Amino acid sequence: MMFKFIKKENGYVAFFVTILVLSALLGIAISIVILTLSIQKISANIIKSSQAYYAAEAGIEDSLLRIFSSINYAPSNTLSVGGATADIAIEKVSTSLTIESQGNASGRIRKLRVKAFITSNEASFYYGVQVGDGGLTMNGNAQILGNVYSNGPVIGSGNTEIHGDLYAAKATGVIDSMNIIKVGTEDGNAHAHTILNSDIENGAYYFDNTTIIGTTAGSLYPGSPDPEPEDLPISDIQINKWKDDAIVGGTIGSYSLNGGNDSLGPIKINGDLTIKSNSNLTQTGTIWVTGNFVLESNTVIQLAGSYGSNSGVIIVDGNISLSSNVVICGAEGYKSVGNTCYDNTGSFLMFVSNSSSCCNPASPAIWANSNTNAVILYTNSGLIRLGAAARLKEVTGYAIYIDSNANITYESGLANINFTSGPGGGWKIDSWEEIE
Repeated sequence: MMFKFIKKENGYVAFFVTILVLSALLGIAISIVILTLSIQKISANIIKSSQAYYAAEAGIEDSLLRIFSSINYAPSNTLSVGGATADIAIEKVSTSLTIESQGNASGRIRKLRVKAFITSNEASFYYGVQVGDGGLTMNGNAQILGNVYSNGPVIGSGNTEIHGDLYAAKATGVIDSMNIIKVGTEDGNAHAHTILNSDIENGAYYFDNTTIIGTTAGSLYPGSPDPEPEDLPISDIQINKWKDDAIVGGTIGSYSLNGGNDSLGPIKINGDLTIKSNSNLTQTGTIWVTGNFVLESNTVIQLAGSYGSNSGVIIVDGNISLSSNVVICGAEGYKSVGNTCYDNTGSFLMFVSNSSSCCNPASPAIWANSNTNAVILYTNSGLIRLGAAARLKEVTGYAIYIDSNANITYESGLANINFTSGPGGGWKIDSWEEIE
């Protein structure tokens, strides 16, 4: 009897062990199932979250492409990307840009923000006219309202006036037949090794009594040092950088606007740029012309309003010709009533010629005969000729020849002027971050 009881008890133990093992296996199986489902759910969330992120990123990239390529865009828009969407908000103020893009994939949200700005290069024009070794020639009744610095001789004629200070550099520096007018209490001075046949309201600074002839001055300062030559303010390196900015927009052949309105830039033009009479061109980026640039009479060229307070540039490897009645405006824009520009806000347009055409007034690198208040003319190696109708803000060249009655009025803000590639190019990413 005892033997049978023990055997029965052992059967119960085996049964309980079996139940325990099965329960453990079931628990493990349930845990594996729960873990697998959790992993699948996590994986699904990760996938959806990634889809939301990439949708947000696609919204950013699509917006940047449109803005950088001057393609139309809406400040608030939605982009579909696969099974996700991106809600995009674009804030563009002058030369700064903020884009926020919220990606949504089945309720999973990721949000990105990008900030960008238009790069600019500063150039300083401290004088109404700055001249290289070719020197400055002024004909009767021509006026410069601002200081003048020349590395070569300065030669005037009847009633030519400079309202400010005049410098002719080096031991070869000569000032001849000039009227130097005092604007403030300290200016109206002439500085040169030799001063001839001139009328100077303030001080005459010269080498010695043998180098001043036929000249009257408020004060005489013999024994003064010769002014040192000054480099022209824009290097060839900077000009080449602007050319690179233009290339960003592509390359075309010779371009001619024959009446009507058009926009152009950034662009490289392999050939000539011609703006014919009764045309209006809006510059939207840096322009590089490998040939010549001609602005015929009764034309308008202006910077796009998105330049803001920045300035723009057209680089020309050949010669530049500006006929009469050409209106050139900065980003303030053109006002048809009165055929003029709106009030200038510190934005200017600069024409740069790389031509070395010097120094025959009949074939200058730049020939301007326009009445405009928003243009700067510049050449490192050629001659600039200003016709009788010319009214300009600043002129810098290797040599300058000014016809009778021309007028240059210096703008004080040109001492620190920012040139940008414009709304169509030159953008730089400042930050790119996830914010949600």
